[in-house]
Amino acid sequence: MKTADKDQPPKRVAGAVGPKNNERAPGRSRDNERPLVEDIRLLGRILGDVIREQDGVAAYELVEQVRKLSVAFRRDADQEADKALKKLLKSLSGEQAVSVIRAFTYFSHLANLAEDRHHIRRRAIHERAGNTQEGSIEVALARLRWAGIAPKTIANTLAHAYLSPVLTAHPTEVQRKSILDAERDIAQLLAARDEIKSRAALNPTSRDALTPRELAANEAQLRARVMQLWHTRLLRFSKLTVMDEVENALSYYEATFLREIPKLYAELERELGSHPVHSFLRMGQWIGGDRDGNPNVSAQTLEYALRRQAEVALRHYLTEVHLLGSELSLSAMLVQVSPEMQALAERSPDTNEHRQDEPYRRALTGIYARLAASLKDLTGGEAARHAVAPQNAYLRAQDLCADLRTIEASLLAHHGAALVAQRLHPLIRAVEVFGFHLATVDLRQSSDKHEDVVAELLAVARVEPDYASLDELTRRALLLQLLNDARPLRVLGASYSALAQGELAIFETAKVMRERFGEQAIRHYIISHAETVSDLLEVLLLQKEVGLMHGVLDDAHASCDLIVVPLFETIEDLRNAAPIMREFYALPGVANLVQRSGAEQDIMLGYSDSNKDGGIFTSNWELYRAEIALVELFDELSSSHRLQLRLFHGRGGTVGRGGGPSYQAILAQPPGTVRGQIRLTEQGEVIGSKYANPEIGRRNLETLVAATLEATLLQPTKPATKAFLEAAAVLSQTSMAAYRALVYETPGFTDYFFSATPIREIAELNIGSRPASRKASQKIEDLRAIPWGFSWGQCRLTLPGWYGFGSAVQAFLHGNEHEKGLKPSKDALVLLQKMYRQWPFFRTLLSNMDMVLAKSDLALASRYADLVGDARLRKKIFSAIEMEWQRTTDALALITGEKQRLAGNAALSRSIRHRFPYIDPLHHLQVELVRRYRAGQANERVHRGIHISINGIAAGLRNTG
Repeated sequence: MKTADKDQPPKRVAGAVGPKNNERAPGRSRDNERPLVEDIRLLGRILGDVIREQDGVAAYELVEQVRKLSVAFRRDADQEADKALKKLLKSLSGEQAVSVIRAFTYFSHLANLAEDRHHIRRRAIHERAGNTQEGSIEVALARLRWAGIAPKTIANTLAHAYLSPVLTAHPTEVQRKSILDAERDIAQLLAARDEIKSRAALNPTSRDALTPRELAANEAQLRARVMQLWHTRLLRFSKLTVMDEVENALSYYEATFLREIPKLYAELERELGSHPVHSFLRMGQWIGGDRDGNPNVSAQTLEYALRRQAEVALRHYLTEVHLLGSELSLSAMLVQVSPEMQALAERSPDTNEHRQDEPYRRALTGIYARLAASLKDLTGGEAARHAVAPQNAYLRAQDLCADLRTIEASLLAHHGAALVAQRLHPLIRAVEVFGFHLATVDLRQSSDKHEDVVAELLAVARVEPDYASLDELTRRALLLQLLNDARPLRVLGASYSALAQGELAIFETAKVMRERFGEQAIRHYIISHAETVSDLLEVLLLQKEVGLMHGVLDDAHASCDLIVVPLFETIEDLRNAAPIMREFYALPGVANLVQRSGAEQDIMLGYSDSNKDGGIFTSNWELYRAEIALVELFDELSSSHRLQLRLFHGRGGTVGRGGGPSYQAILAQPPGTVRGQIRLTEQGEVIGSKYANPEIGRRNLETLVAATLEATLLQPTKPATKAFLEAAAVLSQTSMAAYRALVYETPGFTDYFFSATPIREIAELNIGSRPASRKASQKIEDLRAIPWGFSWGQCRLTLPGWYGFGSAVQAFLHGNEHEKGLKPSKDALVLLQKMYRQWPFFRTLLSNMDMVLAKSDLALASRYADLVGDARLRKKIFSAIEMEWQRTTDALALITGEKQRLAGNAALSRSIRHRFPYIDPLHHLQVELVRRYRAGQANERVHRGIHISINGIAAGLRNTG
């Protein structure tokens, strides 16, 4: 393929913050990358012009000087450039440092938009050429057809499937909604620019007349939006509230989910022909209901979240119904309608004489009036338009859906199919999927809080004075007795602690919210740190206390409204998951209760804390083993009770927290563990990178659907061989030992971590409503896994995503082989290579490590290590990390046969090539400002500069939270 070289260099354009035309990123820029490079240069040039116009030539030239020295440091390991860069950064005033940091932070944001646009562009090119990509619905269904699986079978599978991405809020979400909105506008302008160029290419004769003018107008709009960004504050003045987090999340529904999910269903319907597609893909949400470690979440925030969710859904429906009224102007003098349709029109309060012969419009005016009344009743909001007064509110989303179905049936019966597809059918699907609640809000709290509340209830009721002192078996017996007692525990007139009142208020509010917004508004109750059977029984008892449990446990008709979902987080918890669930279901009445309550059992598996506890390999291995054990248990239970196991994967943004490509992750699940049922969390910057752009959002949702179908019906993952499992167990043991030796057993490691990463500064940043640590301490054990991983990403070591694996492989190949019954190291290497080729679990894990290592940078990390005041401690720990990094890199090369990082991931390799040289200045500046801040120069500009650099680096790395 012809490459873009210096034979015909494009004209150099002054003012660009990004790469210059004669200054290419490492590697040769191929023809298919040229549009990406052009977009990055365009946005960089505009940003440079804005900086020069708004802040002056000196500010622009300083940015350029830092950029050039940073690029030289990265590309050429230029020691002179390194010295000059350090000298320059130390000489900057606080105001100058903030200006430069802002420039490179905004460039990171703009480069992301260019990259997203190029991703869409390349996919469209592939599809036009007939090269559909893995992860698409088209490819997944083609594979199913090739395997002889009929469309009817696929439709039946989807009828019993449940797939749910769950948006969560946490302490590393760095994007303000104002920034997200401006960036969406820029993304749309880049898309429009592509359309202008594409149209010109198809009709060259119009190029001279129109295209330059259109492109100039487009560039002027881009300039306005970039200027808006430059003058929009990146940081919040105050701590982000739960309400702010709710609003941020809702912006993704408005921009992406409400419109793109119906499009995805439409694609499935086209592919499956006449077979109906059940609404199996639904959104979930933690924001407003996740109380674990977050004292700011309460019954009030739960009510606020659901009220705002309902408002977003209902306003979407009102807009679509209004537009439908404009489109369906069909006259009864020209078309026939069904009797049901005529009756719907007659029930409408619309008596306008101009619409008397327009039954569809009359019906839609009535529907609008009912929806407007629902909006008022459920949220207090007013509809934008009123042809007639709001009245006769819909009590259930199903009733709205029935009216829309009446219109659809009438149109289809009278040659109006063309009028159904564009707006009506997507609206019907949206109502089916989103209801009046928009997304199912999960409730979550830590098991110790439930224990405290139950203990207080029992003590005040004089049932048990010291519940906390009881052993597990005694607790179970007491809880079962209380679950079979129809009387409540609360004593009228008695006073209870704020904790007990607050926790019970959550359960009471959940009951009210379900009655108001529908049963799917709140369905799951997640128990963090689930370690015993009594942890599950306590939540059942609290449900019973407020009427969410109907009847008593041994009642033949007893049922429970909320699914009790244990979250198994640490390595020990994962090992105990199946035994705990076995004992839970062995209790009298439990299995029957769950079966009568919907026969669904969700179990959540924690990737974050298990990784922080035992390291990357052991975390993944114990998750794998827990999944297999749970599936085997529920297969046994199915002989007497028909129960549906659904695994809920608590994945984060970084690989160290379960991140990585979702498609490969689902296909790498142990055989038989998906079965059309899966929930998974979406967190941090990953939410923005996946769903801020509507088209990319639909593609990401599509990969979840494709992977779920393939994993369920094709079962591509075969059971691992005994040799594979034994080898993984050995690797896990050694990997965990190496990881814990560093993190938990090396004296001074905690001091090193708090000095060599910006964890303290992250904890102060107003980027989440949840504290960074569960307790007021500087213990790694108490630190939340999210800021733990985020901090390592900021200093570019990405340690949670790879540490320990290199030592494990080295020991496996060279140490104690005969004691473990293994053959010499050559055979051991052959086994590991075979595992990589044949076992999706192992291959996906190594692929994710490869990605993490590609994003690491020891040279930059050494800059952060210099922040550690104790030179001996710094050298000891950084040297250990450096040696393990090399061991892991060597291990990957040996097993995969690839000497270069990302050899099999061209898209990410391209991304890193184009973006990373321009993230480096942010690291250099962050280190310098952190040094000043910790030395006592804690003025506002230094503080702000650090926080903006955190934002820019997170944006550039994209999956750091």
